[in-house]
Amino acid sequence: MTKNEAHNLTVTENAAARIAFLQKKHGKEALALRLTVLGGGCSGFQYQYDFDETSKDDDIRFEKDGVFVVTDPISMNYLAGSTLDYVEDLMAAAFKIDNPNADTACGCGNSFSIDMDNI
Repeated sequence: MTKNEAHNLTVTENAAARIAFLQKKHGKEALALRLTVLGGGCSGFQYQYDFDETSKDDDIRFEKDGVFVVTDPISMNYLAGSTLDYVEDLMAAAFKIDNPNADTACGCGNSFSIDMDNI
């Protein structure tokens, strides 16, 4: 994997529009969506979404349509090549990660496992 591939996260138009909507709703247009991978969940790892006004020195930033998604370098190891989307259907409305590194995922899509030989 090249360095550019290692820092690749695609943010869809739907995800960017939802982030912009939430920024405006909270009156804080400087908020960035922080995406973190944590140990836990029913499959081993889980995604955590937070809004953050601060930036850390080692943050990796992605911009789409004027909004930012940030993550830390350790989480980026698990997210490389992923796509962040926002989906609405009859069952739910939520951010969704399409992660090519995930071997398995739970039914809710918020928890996943990874073959550690691929990291």
